[in-house]
Amino acid sequence: KEAGHRAFILGIGKFGIVYLLGIFLPLFLATGLIREEMNEGTIHYMLAKPIARGEVLLYRMLGYLGITWPFILGLCFVLSIVTGFFGPGDGFFRWSDLGVWMSIAWAAMMVSLVYGTIFCGFGIIWKNGVILAILFSAWELGMVFVTILGGGDSSIRYFSVVGWGLIIVDAGTAMCWPDNWQLIEMGLWGGGHVVEENWLGATEYAALPGAQPLRTFSGNSGLGVSEWIAFVISTMVLLFQGIISWFIGQAIFKGKEVN
Repeated sequence: KEAGHRAFILGIGKFGIVYLLGIFLPLFLATGLIREEMNEGTIHYMLAKPIARGEVLLYRMLGYLGITWPFILGLCFVLSIVTGFFGPGDGFFRWSDLGVWMSIAWAAMMVSLVYGTIFCGFGIIWKNGVILAILFSAWELGMVFVTILGGGDSSIRYFSVVGWGLIIVDAGTAMCWPDNWQLIEMGLWGGGHVVEENWLGATEYAALPGAQPLRTFSGNSGLGVSEWIAFVISTMVLLFQGIISWFIGQAIFKGKEVN
């Protein structure tokens, strides 16, 4: 039951919150932050005021984050309350679940920041920038499967946004559930109930329910440092990606001819 509970949290958190929510909110909200104003012609009224284009873009991004970040944080907090009270355990509340959910929320907030700046830039470059955003989302989806199914060991994930976000989740999981891998190994061993020997002659055991899903959704940070440092490094990398993407979008917007 404990393994199944943890697998549920990590599965929903990694795929449902960090990837799906983290990328679809920017896809629908950030891509048109400037593009819609340019298409409707209302951008002329904004630029006619004594305000720099970079400030216009900055205020738009802050408004976008003001909507997405509280929503992500509130959703993860509600989910932490539900799993904390109704999950298996002897205590009144599973406080460790709260820490994992907040790690998931922080990861989703960071990736939504980066995706938002990138997708907004796509909208400035091309009136059909959503097509570029969808293509980028497909690449990120591939990185989700590489990271999750590969147990976080593939170095290609470092070339994606979501890969660094999932490192935050893995680091937070290791800090809040320090016995997670021990629980997985115990579940895979299944009490020593031998099923058969495979073609290599290795003994295979009957895994307990929940052990396989938990192993699938659990991962290592792979940075070779402590979990706290991995958490900080991943956050700094995502912040750097967001800042660079914003500066690139700002430069494109400044040089964009508004018709």
